[in-house]
Amino acid sequence: AIILVHWLLTVWGCMNYMLPLSYAWGNFSVLAVGIWAIVQRDSLDAITMFLTGLLLTVLTDIIHISVFYPSHDFLSDAKRFSIGMAIFSLLLKPVSCYLVYRMYRERGGE
Repeated sequence: AIILVHWLLTVWGCMNYMLPLSYAWGNFSVLAVGIWAIVQRDSLDAITMFLTGLLLTVLTDIIHISVFYPSHDFLSDAKRFSIGMAIFSLLLKPVSCYLVYRMYRERGGE
């Protein structure tokens, strides 16, 4: 569910080409590592990389949104929706990090 929600919000956040390609590459790469973590349930490395990637994308998302946020004059409804979904994804990431950390602990991480 974590991967599906963040995938959908990232797709919606990239709809208007307002955010650069690095936003899409960073988020989709972390989601690919998350799929790896789901497939290999016994791998501690996969879940560690997924958690680290989520934490790093929190920082990069803040930078992307703050640098590329358009001025009020250039905000259409589609751009407002797109940036809103990117912000919503950013706000959900700490909750996702907590849930992934719990999975990390269940797999034997310390």
